[in-house]
Amino acid sequence: MLLLDTNHCFRIVAREPAFLARLQSLSNEHVATSVIVAGELRYGASISQRKDENLSSVEQFLDAIALIPITGRIAVRYGSLKGALLEKFGPRERASRRGFDLATLGFSDNDLWIAASALQRGATLVSADSDFQRIANVVPLDVDDWTR
Repeated sequence: MLLLDTNHCFRIVAREPAFLARLQSLSNEHVATSVIVAGELRYGASISQRKDENLSSVEQFLDAIALIPITGRIAVRYGSLKGALLEKFGPRERASRRGFDLATLGFSDNDLWIAASALQRGATLVSADSDFQRIANVVPLDVDDWTR
């Protein structure tokens, strides 16, 4: 299974030929995205200059792809992933960890939910976001980048 991140979904929505061709070549693979990505795409379209046109394109894309919901098991993965990242990259002093925000290190909660979804599903995460490579150095996250 391939789980597409926002940056790759955006390029598909924008109808970039290389991304469309790559997607079409995957007829035997199950391709999906996260409801978190769906929210990010809708947000981006809603603040764009061509709001109505972009929202329509996003909805068309989302209607054609499987959406992975956030489940209890994904929430368990999210919690353990966030803990592992704090352990690896966060402050060493326990008192400093209590209020520490991983976003200061570049790990947004949305990205952690997306990574947890890929981990729980055993999916390859398709993203150009280098923070996922950093996550893959801590947990067994398979990442592919179609921009390379």
